Amino acid sequence: MNKKRLVVAFSGPSNNGKTTSIVRISNILQDKGFKVCIVKHDPKDKAMFDTPGKDSFKFTETGADVLVVGPNKTTLLKKQTSTIHEIIDLFDDFDYLLVEGLKTLDLPRISVFRNTLDEDYFKVTDAIACDDTINNDDIPSRIEKLNLNSPEDMIAWIDKNAKRV
Repeated sequence: MNKKRLVVAFSGPSNNGKTTSIVRISNILQDKGFKVCIVKHDPKDKAMFDTPGKDSFKFTETGADVLVVGPNKTTLLKKQTSTIHEIIDLFDDFDYLLVEGLKTLDLPRISVFRNTLDEDYFKVTDAIACDDTINNDDIPSRIEKLNLNSPEDMIAWIDKNAKRV
């Protein structure tokens, strides 16, 4: 398959619209026939993917890496972190890989802000998606400004700036 294989990351404080933006972008891209993969950073290892008492849970409790294969999905429960390259290899066949968080990764990055800017993100940010609660004059000129309420604007930026792998 001849896939786009574009990777872009999203950052920003909690409750500023990262997940909502990624969901909107993913839905639009998939409606256009593109294969989209999403990586979510879980810095506190809070995400749960299994139910205590089930066989697959018992397998993960042994400390082994577990792959659960079903008719419509495959779930990998791995006991160590993965590099972005391992994740790309795992997904392999995609048009867009959208990464939420992981701001230490060297990827083209959109930071999402509502109400207040956090300058700590500026050094890892290529574009800022914000709404009218943010004064654009407060955004450094080297950082591109995107409309948070226009996923199409963000997709256009991604198509132009995402990392091709």
